[in-house]
Amino acid sequence: MRLVLVFLLAILLVNCDGPEPRRPVEIKSGRYYKESIERNKELLAVEEKLIQEIIQKDTLHEYLTSPNGFWYYFETKNDTATYAPKTGDQVLFSYNLMTLDNDTIYSAEEIGPTSYVIDKQQLFPGIQNAVKLLKISEKASFLFPSPQAYGYQGDNNKIGPKTPLKSSVELHTIIIDNDSIN
Repeated sequence: MRLVLVFLLAILLVNCDGPEPRRPVEIKSGRYYKESIERNKELLAVEEKLIQEIIQKDTLHEYLTSPNGFWYYFETKNDTATYAPKTGDQVLFSYNLMTLDNDTIYSAEEIGPTSYVIDKQQLFPGIQNAVKLLKISEKASFLFPSPQAYGYQGDNNKIGPKTPLKSSVELHTIIIDNDSIN
């Protein structure tokens, strides 16, 4: 009987080790991510080539290159204004969104005047950086590759994924943030 109890106790102790952790079924090598990065680089190169072709054909305007990865030219310049918006300033501006073929996606009237606190609110990346390049009463046209526009998702309405955009932006007002002056 004592042998049976020792045997049962031994079986009980062996079975009470706890659950065996599950091992991953699939081991990721990172290959998918590397391929995705390469596809995105290729897409950006195609979009940038298309934008460069537009710029070369447009002999009426002098395009500037933004350090943020988009191109623009001034439609209206205000040489008397000296202040450009800074982080924390509130701006009021109007803009439209078009395809690179100049088909209107959203008119400035549809969007309406937009109030935005610089670097404190969410807009698509290109427009966030574009308004910082303007002074009061200036208007410029911008060419945004898709990563500077609505990226890989689109706007879930009229703008599809991976769509480069053209936009005309006019800055109406800047309300200076007192903290940005100090």
